[in-house]
Amino acid sequence: MRLARDLEHRPKADEDADGFEADIIAGLSAHPKTTPPKYFYDEAGSALFEEICGTPEYYVTRAETALLQSVVHELVSSIAADAVLVEFGSGASDKTRLILDAAPHIGTYVPIDISPDALQRAAERISRDYPALRVAPLADDFTRAVALPAHVGHAPRVGFFPGSTIGNFAPQEAIWFLRSVRSLLGVRAQLIIGVDMIKDPARLVAAYDDSMSVTARFNKNLLARINRELRGDFDLDAFDHQAIWNPTLERMEMHLVSRFDQLVHVAGHGFAFKAGERLHTESSHKFSVESFKALAVSAGWVIDRYWLSSNPEFAIFSLTAPA
Repeated sequence: MRLARDLEHRPKADEDADGFEADIIAGLSAHPKTTPPKYFYDEAGSALFEEICGTPEYYVTRAETALLQSVVHELVSSIAADAVLVEFGSGASDKTRLILDAAPHIGTYVPIDISPDALQRAAERISRDYPALRVAPLADDFTRAVALPAHVGHAPRVGFFPGSTIGNFAPQEAIWFLRSVRSLLGVRAQLIIGVDMIKDPARLVAAYDDSMSVTARFNKNLLARINRELRGDFDLDAFDHQAIWNPTLERMEMHLVSRFDQLVHVAGHGFAFKAGERLHTESSHKFSVESFKALAVSAGWVIDRYWLSSNPEFAIFSLTAPA
């Protein structure tokens, strides 16, 4: 096993900090106020998200994992020997193990994640459990990754994008991202992608506002990170977590709602919040089979096949980049 212990293309700390500050200041200056969801995932946020995945209400991980388990051998049947598996937003890499177990002929695994510490720990676990696999972690915002590690060469490439993270993008952003993935992976590459389906709004809201308030802590952890890294003075108790279904845009939304009129400072800037004003922290679009097909085709992908769980609750699509 050869693990790239020094994370390849790891962004410099000052570049990360500058981008974080610029994005947060821009978002808090906007109307309505908003923040990019990628900044949820510092070390504490990543741990809280893993905790969310275990809550009774958060069906997404269980539904996708069960579906993957039932179709994985069909799913990997077209993966070539010594292929490179590239995972976008790898997190703990738990679902990846289903792919690796079913396709031991995969030669290299490239997990891409914005949290260097979580990425390194996950890569070390994968390398320990799959000693024949080359693991090359790439610490980066997966939406801006423009090159794979040089030693990947021209081996066949398979992208893996589970968790319905594609729903965090607005439709045009999702098309742009899928086009960038196609460019990164190259012609004839395969993309395995998990997609959450439109369903009963009550079930959706419960998944984003669990009874143990783990999601609320996850949402507010962003404010704690801003306080710690950007000299902020957010009072976490002055904001309430809110999850709502937006039927017009077919998406779940997470907000932090100001309890009263207040002034908050971040990186030397002041931001006024009115009582009841929302800070929009995340959107999670949900799909029908038809709407996701249209999205993927618009981004230049060919639909190979797809699988649906019961209800239907979740879908897995296999896409191919045309020559």
